Amino acid sequence: MNIKIKFGQKVKILREAKGLSIENLANISNVDRNYISDIEKGKRNVSIEIIEKIINGLESDFETFFNDKGFKK
Repeated sequence: MNIKIKFGQKVKILREAKGLSIENLANISNVDRNYISDIEKGKRNVSIEIIEKIINGLESDFETFFNDKGFKK
């Protein structure tokens, strides 16, 4: 599985676990909702700035997000 798909799946899992819609996460993280939808589908190469906005919007941090299940080898 490629990293774009893994990242998108992780965003979706955490978003849904927090009870957020794509629209909610878009508003919280200041990222366009269509962009978030494309990220979750693995269709976007995401910049580190957008990754930071989304992770903050999910009330997480880089270490937790990337060390959690789904990113371990």
